Amino acid sequence: MPGLTFEDVSITYSTSGRNDRGEVHAVKNVSLTLPEGGTLGIAGESGSGKSTLAMSVLRLLPKNAKITGRVAVGDTDISDLSFGQMRALRWAEASIIFQGAMHSLNPVQTVGAQITEALALHVTDKWKTAQLRQDRVKELLTLVDMPADKTASYPHELSGGQKQRVMIAMALACEPDIIIADEPTTALDVIVQKQILDMIAKLVSERGISMLMISHDLSVLATACDQIAIMRYGEVIEVGDAREVCLNPKEEYSQKLAAAFPVIGDTESRMRPVTRHGDQPEDAEAKIDFADDGPKREVLLEADKLNVTYTSSGFKVRAVKDVDLTLHRGEIIALVGQSGSGKSTLARALLALQDTDGGEVRFAGEKLPAGGRELKAFRKKAQLVFQDPSAALNPKLSVYESIAEGLRIHRYQGDEAEAVAQALTDAELTPPERYFGAIPQELSGGQRQRVVIAGALALGPELLIADEPVASLDASVRGEILGLLLKLRKKLGLGALVITHDLGLAWNIADSVAVMFRGEIVEQGPTEEVLMNPQHEYTQQLLDSAPSIRAGAA
Repeated sequence: MPGLTFEDVSITYSTSGRNDRGEVHAVKNVSLTLPEGGTLGIAGESGSGKSTLAMSVLRLLPKNAKITGRVAVGDTDISDLSFGQMRALRWAEASIIFQGAMHSLNPVQTVGAQITEALALHVTDKWKTAQLRQDRVKELLTLVDMPADKTASYPHELSGGQKQRVMIAMALACEPDIIIADEPTTALDVIVQKQILDMIAKLVSERGISMLMISHDLSVLATACDQIAIMRYGEVIEVGDAREVCLNPKEEYSQKLAAAFPVIGDTESRMRPVTRHGDQPEDAEAKIDFADDGPKREVLLEADKLNVTYTSSGFKVRAVKDVDLTLHRGEIIALVGQSGSGKSTLARALLALQDTDGGEVRFAGEKLPAGGRELKAFRKKAQLVFQDPSAALNPKLSVYESIAEGLRIHRYQGDEAEAVAQALTDAELTPPERYFGAIPQELSGGQRQRVVIAGALALGPELLIADEPVASLDASVRGEILGLLLKLRKKLGLGALVITHDLGLAWNIADSVAVMFRGEIVEQGPTEEVLMNPQHEYTQQLLDSAPSIRAGAA
C-alpha cells in the first residue's frame, strides 16, 4: 500500500492581465512524507499553500501552475504519468474529500448517481455490473452512517453533515490507498464535526488508509492526525508529532495558531481573542456581570414566550418554542446549538424578519412594530451581520456602494462619504479611502467580513445580531473579528447576539450563553457558569463534542 512523498516541491503560478503579479510562489521547497497507513495534518491560514500542495498530488492545479521537485504516490512520480494513467490513479489509488460539499456535489444529480459515476469509470470485478454498483453505493452509504434510501436524494435535500458524509462515501468508493481531506469539517456544528472526525479516524484505522488532512484549526487536526506540519507563506516552518506541535510549538506563528482556538476554562483566553498582533489584554476588563445581582443595565432586547411554527408538506413544525431571552445594552450573548436547533429562525423573529405565532418581542421596552415607518426605524437600530460575507456582498458593487446602500435606503441626511468613512474606520479598515473603490473579490475573507460589519455600523445601530460571523475564517482573522466585536461593544455601547456552534467563541467574547436545542432554550446564564458547570445534558454533549488541542493530543 503506497504512501505519499513530497521532495523539495515548489509550485508557482504565472499571472497576467489585470491581476498580473508576475510569478506567485505558492509553495516553496516543501519536503514531507505521509507514511503507509499514517495520518499527516497540514495546518495554516488561507494563502499558506496547503491546499495547493495537496491538489498537486492529483494534478488538479490550474494550467498556470508550475511544479518543481518530486511528488510521489508510493514509488510512482506523478509527473511521469500520462493523462490516462493519472485518471486511473485518481479515485482508485488516491482520492479527495473537498471542503465545500454543497459546491462539490452536482445539484441536478442524485447522490447515488454521483457515487455510481466514479464506480463506472473505475470498474473492477467487485462492481462490474449495474446491480453490483448499486449494491456498492448502498454499502458505502451504510459505511458513513447514512440510510441506504438516501441514494435517491438530491444534495439540497440533505443536511450539511449528510452532504459531507456523501463526499466521504465518494472518496472511499474505489477503495483508494490515500485519502486527502481538505477542511472536511469547516462550518459544521460541533456534534456533526465530531461524528465526521470519528468516522474518518475509524475508517483510516480499520482499512489501513493513509490520510492527509488540511485545516486551519489545530484542534481538529489534533483529534485525527499522528503528525502535523505547519505551513506559512508556502513554506513548512514546523513539523512533528501532533502532541508536541499542538502543546509545545516551537515557532511563534505555530504558538499563535494553537492559541487562536481557546481551551474552555483557560482564564487567560477569556475575553482575549488572539490576533496576528497578539492577544488584546485591554479587552480583558470588558467582561461585565449581567447577573440578577450585578449592575442594573438597561434591557435592550427582550423575547417573551416567543413561538415560530412552519408548515411543511402539510405538517406543522415548531421551530421556536416558548423562548424567553433578555439582552442588556452593552451585553454580548452567545446563542449556541447545533444546525437545525432554531438559532437562525429565532434571530429572524427578533428582527421582525420572520412571522411569529405567539409571544412578544420588545426593543428598549417597546413592542416591535408590525410594519410601516416604525418597523423601518427599528431596523435601523438593529442590524444583522451575515455568516458568509462573500454571499452578503454584491460582487458588482464597490465597498463604498455596499456601505452607502443602507444609508440611502434610510435616507441619511448627513454627509454620506463621511458616514461611510467612519463606518470603515469603526470596522478597522483604515485608511477608509483606500477601500472605497475595492470590490469584494479584491479583499481577503477577513476584510470582506469587516465590510459587512461596517455596512451594519453605518446606520448607528444599538444592536447587532451576528450569524456565525467567523465560521469559515482563518485563525488570526477570526481573533481580529472577535476582538472587533469586543471593541465595538466598549466604544459604541452595542448589544450583540452572536449565533454560533463554536463554544470557544462563546468563551472568548460572550458575557452570557444561551443554549438552544430543538427550538427551546434549555440553559442560559453567565458564560463561566454555563460552560464550566453545565446543568443540561445537551450542553454537556456540546462541550464533549468540541475539539480540543489538549484532549485531542493527549
